[in-house]
Amino acid sequence: MERVIRAPLARSQNGRQAKGAACEEFWALRDVSFEVKTGEVIGIIGRNGAGKSTLLKILSRITEPTSGRVRIRGRVSSLLEVGTGFHPELTGRENIFLNGAILGMTAAEIKRKFDEIVAFAEIDKFLDTPVKRYSSGMYVRLAFAVAAHLEPEILLVDEVLAVGDMAFRKKCLGKMDNVARGGRTVLFVSHNMAAIKSLCKQTILLSEGQVKGRGLTDQIVEQYHQVIFKNIDETNLADRKDRSGSGNVRAVSFEVRNTAEDEISLSPGASVEFLIGYEGRNEQPISKLYAGISVRDSDDVALFACTTAMTGADFYSVPARGLIRCRVPHFPLVPGRYSVTLKLIDNHGWADYVTQAATFDVVEGRQQVASADWGGSVVVPHEWRLEVPEAQEHPSSLLRGAVEIRQ
Repeated sequence: MERVIRAPLARSQNGRQAKGAACEEFWALRDVSFEVKTGEVIGIIGRNGAGKSTLLKILSRITEPTSGRVRIRGRVSSLLEVGTGFHPELTGRENIFLNGAILGMTAAEIKRKFDEIVAFAEIDKFLDTPVKRYSSGMYVRLAFAVAAHLEPEILLVDEVLAVGDMAFRKKCLGKMDNVARGGRTVLFVSHNMAAIKSLCKQTILLSEGQVKGRGLTDQIVEQYHQVIFKNIDETNLADRKDRSGSGNVRAVSFEVRNTAEDEISLSPGASVEFLIGYEGRNEQPISKLYAGISVRDSDDVALFACTTAMTGADFYSVPARGLIRCRVPHFPLVPGRYSVTLKLIDNHGWADYVTQAATFDVVEGRQQVASADWGGSVVVPHEWRLEVPEAQEHPSSLLRGAVEIRQ
C-alpha cells in the first residue's frame, strides 16, 4: 500500500524536475540590499517587471526569499491588493470586521476605528447591504478605508492610490500623507511620480531585479525618466510587445513634426502635427477607424488628449494601410520632455493601445515663454490689451457693464 501511495508522488516530482530542467532560470530580485530607518518614507520605483511587488511580498512574508534574509523590527501591515478577503455575501459592516481581522487588527481596534472607516468610505447608507450589490467604486472605497486605518510601525503600500475616482484618489493621497507625517516607516511603490515626489524624501530605483540607485527623490525620478525614455526611443513602435487590444489594426509608426518649413524643433505656440502610421491585420479595408493620443509629462500626468471623436473626424472605409494626421495649430506645451500614448479603435472595439508609445522634446522658441516659472505646463492661447481712462477717472470706469459692490 505504501508503494502505491508513494509512486504517484515520485512520478509527479520527476515530472516537475524534467519540466524544470528545460526552463530558463529567472531571478525576480538579485543582490538587493538596503536599510530603512524608523520613520523614513521610502519610494520604490521602476518599470513593470523590475521586481517591486516581489520585494514587498518578501517583506510582507508572503513570499520566502530563495537566498538572503530580511530583518524587520516592528509590526508590519501591507496595502498590496485592496479588497482581498472580502466576502460578497456579507454586509459592509461585517466585512469591516472580517477584513480588519485578516489585516491584523484586533477586535478592539476595529470597534474604535469603525466610525472613521465608514465615514472615510462614504458608504454609511449601504453599511448593512451585502457587498455583492456594491458598485466597483463603493467596493474599492470600503476596502481602502479598512486598510488605510491600520496602525502598524511599518506600512508597505503597492499602487493602491490608483483606485477609485479622482476625488477619492485625492482623499487617499491625503490619508497616506498623514500616515507618513505620523512618524511611521513607509515603503511606497507607485508609477505615479507626482505621488512619489509628494510623499517620499528618498526613493529606490529597481531595474531588472537590482537596485540601480537610491537617493533624493527628485534625483532618482530623473534617473528613472532617463532609463524609461531611452528604452522608448530605442524601440521600434512596430516591435513593441507591451500593447493591448484586438490587433485588428496596429500603430506601426509615430512622429511629431513642426509644420513650418523653416522649423525642425517643437516650441510653444508652433503649428504641430502628430502622424500615426497604421496597418490592418489583413488587406481588407477597415470599415470604421477611430484614433486618439494622450500627451503626458515626465511624471506621467496627462496634460491633454486629442481624439477623432472630439472633432467628429472618424474615418470610414479606409485602406488597410495609411497615415493619420492630427494638427494642433498652436502647440500648448512649455519646454520639457513628454510622452504620447496612442489608441486605435475599429468597429469591433479596442484595436491597439500603446502607453508611452513615443517621446518628444519641446524647446524654447522665438517667443519667450514663462509659463513654467509660474507653475504650469500648458500655454493657453490668449491676448492682452491696455485701456487708459479719461483724465481724473478711476480705472473702474472702464469696466463697462460690470457690477461693483462697495461697503
